[in-house]
Amino acid sequence: MDPRELRHSFVSILSDSGTPIEDISRLVGHANTVVTETVYRFQLRPVLLEAAEAMDGIFPAQEEA
Repeated sequence: MDPRELRHSFVSILSDSGTPIEDISRLVGHANTVVTETVYRFQLRPVLLEAAEAMDGIFPAQEEA
């Protein structure tokens, strides 16, 4: 496994375990979360989907009349 693959695996594992994006960003040495979100968007997708589902639970859809 080359270093790039190892780094992506690291981010993926952290993301899957629910580690906040701010912590992942800091751990991989990015200045901010924008870089992390851009470079690792596919690894972060499960966390983003989980957050979206949580928001759906907090703010349920209103029924149309």
